[in-house]
Amino acid sequence: MNEHSYDDIIDLPRPVSGLHPPMPLYERAAQFAPFKALDGYEEDAEETARLTERRIEPAEGGIEALNAKLRLLEGRLADAPEVRVTYFRPDERKEGGAYCSVTGVVRGLDAVGGALLLRDGARIPFADILRLDGAVFGEADGL
Repeated sequence: MNEHSYDDIIDLPRPVSGLHPPMPLYERAAQFAPFKALDGYEEDAEETARLTERRIEPAEGGIEALNAKLRLLEGRLADAPEVRVTYFRPDERKEGGAYCSVTGVVRGLDAVGGALLLRDGARIPFADILRLDGAVFGEADGL
């Protein structure tokens, strides 16, 4: 092909239809958007790749020590004890979850619902608590 084969039309103005109005730029751009044959695939792949942790089951002695700390908290509610709670939060969409730590003032214990209640409104199920720390327990590292 000759390098000058389009010289006769290269400087002509773009043709404009007399019948149809020009298409808005937004609609023109949509024509050239990538085709998504697998709609939702990226979100599914990201969800599958997201890691979760397994729940750690405390040893028998650990459960007893945790129960003792909960009983101690129950007797000290009037003092508004501040504790650091490490607990398991189950994932809503897949197996497993994540371990979280929160520090707050204990508002109460819900024996019927089985949860530790913090002043900020947090409700932590007893079964999910892995560790309780705080000055109220008279030790630095807790369980």
